[in-house]
Amino acid sequence: MDLRLALVTFPILLALGWATFNISRAAIGQVQMLLRQRSQE
Repeated sequence: MDLRLALVTFPILLALGWATFNISRAAIGQVQMLLRQRSQE
């Protein structure tokens, strides 16, 4: 693989991975909050 291609691709993949991680963490937090509210009713 050409080094320039790797230099362009790596940060993009890193950003996508980081965004996925943050979105999934937020989604898990929302689900947990919803479950807590339902159990208190």
